[in-house]
Amino acid sequence: MNKKYKVGIVGATGAVGQEVIKLLFQRNFPMESLTLLASSRSAGKEIKFEDKTFIVEEAKPESFEKLDIAIFSAGGTPSKELVPECAKRGCIAIDNSSAFRMDPNVPLIVPEVNPHAIKNHKNIIANPNCTTAISLMALYPLHKKFGLKRFFAATYQAVSGTGVAAMEELKSQMKAIVDGTEPQVNVYPYQIAYNVLPHVDVFLDNDYTKEEMKMLNETRKILELPDILNSTTCVRVPVMRAHSVAINAEFERPVSVEEARKAISEFSGAELVDEPADKKYPMPLHFQCKEKCGVGRIRKDLAFENGLSFWVAGDQLWKGAALNAVQIAELIASQK
Repeated sequence: MNKKYKVGIVGATGAVGQEVIKLLFQRNFPMESLTLLASSRSAGKEIKFEDKTFIVEEAKPESFEKLDIAIFSAGGTPSKELVPECAKRGCIAIDNSSAFRMDPNVPLIVPEVNPHAIKNHKNIIANPNCTTAISLMALYPLHKKFGLKRFFAATYQAVSGTGVAAMEELKSQMKAIVDGTEPQVNVYPYQIAYNVLPHVDVFLDNDYTKEEMKMLNETRKILELPDILNSTTCVRVPVMRAHSVAINAEFERPVSVEEARKAISEFSGAELVDEPADKKYPMPLHFQCKEKCGVGRIRKDLAFENGLSFWVAGDQLWKGAALNAVQIAELIASQK
C-alpha cells in the first residue's frame, strides 16, 4: 500500500497557500490529512475547498509533531523561526521563502532540473525564487544542449508576486482611473496601474535589488555552475498574474534556433510557443494556472557569437511558488 502523508501548509490564508491547497487536491497528492496553519491573527478562520471545510490553526513549533511534510508560504521571518522547529520534529519542511536557499546544507530544488539534489536534505528543502524557477524552464534545456556561459535578463513581474493586497490595489487603482478619481497608493512606493516600477525587493549596496541577485545566486546553485555570470533588472508591471522574462544568453557551443526549439519542445517544464509570423508567442495572460512555462521569440542574439535571445512566461503563483513546492512534495513521495 502506498504511503499517505500528513501534510501542513504554513501561510494557508495567503495567495500562495491558497494555490498549494488547490494543487494538492488537483494533482491527487497522497494525503492522509491536511492541516492549515497561519499566524495567530488568522487562527480560527474557515477555508472552504470544494466540499471540504478546514479550520486554520496557529502555527507553533508543536504543530509539526503530527505532520510528515509542511509547505511554508508565510515569508522569511516565520520561516526562520518555524522551519528549524519543523525539521527538528522529523517533519520535512518545503520552504518558499529565501531564508534557507543559499544555505549549503539545504538543497534548492526545481524538480525538472536537479531532482538528484533532494537526497541530501536534512528535513529542509528550499523552493527557488519565482523568476529563477520560471527562467530555468528555458535556460536549463538550452544549457543541456549548448552549455550556458552567461546571461542577461529583464523581468516583467506581475503584482501576484507581492500578494493579495497588491492584486487588490491594482484592481482598485485601475477602477479609480476609469472613474476619474485619485488612485490610492499603499503597497508599492508608486502607482502601479498604467505604470512600471524598475524596483522589486530592496536595494543592496551594489545597487542591484535582492530579487536581481537571487537570479544569479540561485541559478548558480541549482545548475551547479558556481562561475556562471548574470546581470538582471527586475521590473514590476501592471499584470495581475504570471511573470515574463526576456533573456539574452551566451553558450559555450555554437547555437541553432532549430535545435533550441527542439530542446524546449522536448523539456517537461516548457511549452514551445514560437511562431512569430503568425503572432504566436507566450504571454502572461495565456499562462495563468498552467503547469508549464511558455517559451518563444527564440532567435540568434545579435551581440553574442554563440547567443540566443528568448522570452519566457509562467505563472508566478504556480511554477514560481506553489506548483514547484507541490512537485517537491511529489518527489519526496516518489522516493519512499
